[in-house]
Amino acid sequence: MSGHHIIPFSVYRNVLIALLILTVLTVAVAKPVSGFDAGVFNFLIAMGIASVKAGLVLAYFMQLKYDNKLYLAVIVSTVLFLGLLFSVAMIDWATRVPEISTL
Repeated sequence: MSGHHIIPFSVYRNVLIALLILTVLTVAVAKPVSGFDAGVFNFLIAMGIASVKAGLVLAYFMQLKYDNKLYLAVIVSTVLFLGLLFSVAMIDWATRVPEISTL
């Protein structure tokens, strides 16, 4: 390790402004609040915005941008593996045959 990295206040301020803008954008995408309707893409847009916000928090507030790149690799591989597990679960859910009760 090379020691503690001091991040200027302006970087934190800019990240805060970006997070607030992205939060307003997330609320704007929410259909009940704004009436914005992109169909099935509302969920994907909201998750994309949430991913960008999570990336900003990880990079600057958890200081992964300036830390050992092994930590970044561990987090990225964990998120990819979680995505793989979710996609397998969704494939299983989508291919199930509806069961009709005989009662």
